[in-house]
Amino acid sequence: MEFNSIRELLAAYKRGETTPDVFLRQQWNKAKFDSHNCWISLISEAQLDGYVRALAEVDITQKPLFGVPFAIKDNIDLMGLSTTAGCKEFAYSPGDSAFVVKALIDAGAVPLGKTNLDQFATGLVGTRSPWGACKNSIDPRFISGGSSSGSAVSVATNQVLFSLGTDTA
Repeated sequence: MEFNSIRELLAAYKRGETTPDVFLRQQWNKAKFDSHNCWISLISEAQLDGYVRALAEVDITQKPLFGVPFAIKDNIDLMGLSTTAGCKEFAYSPGDSAFVVKALIDAGAVPLGKTNLDQFATGLVGTRSPWGACKNSIDPRFISGGSSSGSAVSVATNQVLFSLGTDTA
């Protein structure tokens, strides 16, 4: 199943057309086999299981982003995954998630992982990463553009419904 908006996904959950367990695993597998070079790291299957279990304990009406998958540019912290800012030598394990990430998780959203970016978010075209350039979502012969290229392409290829990016300038 594919959804073009958060509203569509939430409506499908409410109608019982899919569940967070089914949909989030589908999207996690899409990300796992991504051919556009969007991702630097993904949450583990055990981490995904934890998010799914947490959602099973609450009513959909209690969380405005209930079961909505999202991506995080890899210069924003998510506890449990390294932050690299696009530089392998800079990598560290954050002791906590960034405020915005915690707020989204508290609202029911589920982070699938950390996306590729221009090193230290200082490029304009999305090609300066030791993980390689992200491929354009429409035609891989072209650049994806922007330092938040992984975040943008993860949404454009319908792997997540929204993504966090940054603007260095």
